[in-house]
Amino acid sequence: MTEQASSGAAAQGEQNPQFSLQRIYVRDLSFEAPKSPEIFRKEWTPSVALDLNTRQKPLDGDFHEVVLTLSVTVKNGEETAFIAEVQQAGIFLIKGLDAASMSHTLGAFCPNILFPYARETLDSLVVRGSFPALMLAPVNFDALYAQELQRIQQQAGEATTAH
Repeated sequence: MTEQASSGAAAQGEQNPQFSLQRIYVRDLSFEAPKSPEIFRKEWTPSVALDLNTRQKPLDGDFHEVVLTLSVTVKNGEETAFIAEVQQAGIFLIKGLDAASMSHTLGAFCPNILFPYARETLDSLVVRGSFPALMLAPVNFDALYAQELQRIQQQAGEATTAH
C-alpha cells in the first residue's frame, strides 16, 4: 500500500507545473558614440528612442532560452549621441503548462524577470561611455504580450476575410 501511495504521488508530482530560472547572462552587448568627443562639448538635451524585442527557443528537454533585446538610440538635437544595445538572456526550466500558459510565460513572465538585469547592464554601459544613466522606466510585459496577441488575431481575421 505504501508503494502504491508513493508511486501515485510521484506520478501526480510530474503533472504539477514547474518553473525555475537556471541562468541569466548577457548574450550580446554593443555601444557606439559616433560623435564623441565633440558631443560632450554641447548642451545636453537628449531624446531617447527605445526598441524592445523578445524571442525564445526551446532547448533540450523542458529548458527554454528567452532573449530580451533593448536597443536605445539617444540623440542630442539632430546628432546621434550614442547607440546602445543589450541582449539579456535566461535559461528557464518550464514544464507542465498548457500551450496558452507556456506562451504567456515565455512571452511576458520571463522577459519581466530579465528586464531589471538588461536595464542595469544598459545603464552601466552608458555611464562607461561618459553619458548620464538612462534609468529606463519599468515595462508592462503583460500588456505588450496582450497587444501582440490581439495584433496576431487581427491579422488572422484579415487573412481569412481576404480569401
